[in-house]
This record gives sequence, structure tokens and C-alpha cells, in this order.
Amino acid sequence: MMKEQEIVFLNGEFLKASEAQISIFDRGFIFGDGIYEVIPIINSKMIDKEEFFERLERSLKQIDLKIIYSKEEIENIIKELIVKNSLKEGGIYIQVTRGVASRNFALLKGLKPTIMAFVFECEIINHELSKQGVNVISTADLRWKRRDIKSISLLAQCLAKEEAVKAKAFEAFMIENALVTEASSSSAFIIKNDILITKPFSNEILPGIRRKNILNFAKELGLKVDQRAFSMKEVYEADEVFISAATFLILGVIKADSKIIKDGKVGFYTQRLREKYVEKIINEAF
Repeated sequence: MMKEQEIVFLNGEFLKASEAQISIFDRGFIFGDGIYEVIPIINSKMIDKEEFFERLERSLKQIDLKIIYSKEEIENIIKELIVKNSLKEGGIYIQVTRGVASRNFALLKGLKPTIMAFVFECEIINHELSKQGVNVISTADLRWKRRDIKSISLLAQCLAKEEAVKAKAFEAFMIENALVTEASSSSAFIIKNDILITKPFSNEILPGIRRKNILNFAKELGLKVDQRAFSMKEVYEADEVFISAATFLILGVIKADSKIIKDGKVGFYTQRLREKYVEKIINEAF
């Protein structure tokens, strides 16, 4: 369970969460005109830092949004948030919108972007589900066509997650043209015959930071990598299935659409990949 902290950052100020206010005319509120990022924090330090900045800059560029803060200034804001909230392990949520303006669908120029960030506590290294695994369901992918942009417009993902909640599942695998794109708030992977299979990067999926590292770890473990889309039938018949995201790194999937995966336990490679990731972040944080 994630627990938000008391001090937040908003447009150059550190404030109590209860005192932070944003205009009802902010384009993020009216149009979902903005982007966001989540950064894991271990031992009060940012993890996967370079990949975070790379994806943040990419998303901003894709929607033609410029901010006044340099990379170093953003990092200092994050560090100060960590200190002010005494955060040891968890994450940072940072959001940038185009700013405040009269309602107009055009991407208005000359606005002052709204920049907000807050931290939250959660267990990443010793996530409560890392050993027992999770179950997933499949659902239709209702998202727009630019999923490579980490947009704050997440209604389709919320609907998919709600289907999972109603089915008492942890996550939902989203389906388009009879194939899995990704999960509602994570990247999806299967392993079959010592081959790691995951959808290749395109505008159809988010360029997952954890995904990028996992592909490298897989090769170190001797797994072949096949970047292609896969079906739910392949999920049901896989040797291993897992998901990845900032707040838990890697979690094994042991059941999909009520069908038990293999022997119903977190697979060997899934465990080894998670161990590799934990080793990486510990080296970065300690």
C-alpha cells in the first residue's frame, strides 16, 4: 500500500499537501494536457535516474512542452522532497501540465507550465507479493494511439484496473487485435522454452524503464529475447509470466483469467530477474 507524504512541491514552492492549490483552468485538469513520471526511491536515493530523465524529456518533447527547470534543478527538487519527508523507500510522482488558460483545444503558446511533485512510501525491495505472485485478467485495450507518451490521461487504464479489482485480480492484461499490448499499470512478459517474449517498443506501448533493464538482465541469464506481441493463449501456456513497474520492479504472475500458469508458483527466471534488479538498485543506493 502506498502512503503519500505531507510536503509537496508545486510551481517553485514546498508546501503542505493541504495547502497546495491548482487553478480549475489548468489544462491538465480540463484536457489531461500533461505528462508524468514515477521514480523509485531506495535508501533515500533515486533509482534508474538517467532512464527517468531520458523518458521525461522524451514525453515533454512529444507534446511540445518546455519547462524552465534544468535536469540538475529537477534532481535537487526531488532530493529536497526526499529530505523534507524523511523518505527512505518508495517513490516520487512528478507531473507537468501546459499550465493555466481559457478553455481552448489548441496547444496555446507562452503559458507557464504547472509542475507538481510528491513522494510516497511503499516497499519495493521486499514487496509483499514478490514471493507468492499475483493473478491477472484480460480486458480490452481502450487507450489512444500514442501510448509511448507518459500522458496523465489515464482513464482507459483506470477502467482496466477497475475490471481487475472487481475480479479480485492484481492487474489487467490489455488486449488489442487479439494480442496483449501491456498491462494497465505495468509491462507484460512471458517466458517459454528459455525465451523471454515481450512486445517491441512502438507508439503502442510505454517505453518501460524496468523493461529496458530486464531485457539486459535476461541476456546475462542466458535467456533469448523475442520482441513480439503474444496472445492470452500463450500466457496460459507459458512457463513463466511476470509484470514490471517502478513500485515493485518485477512480480511473477501465477494465474491468468482463472487459469493457473505452469505449477502456480513464481518461476525460476522471474525470481532470478528480480534478484538481478534488486542487486542493481542496491548498488545504486548504498
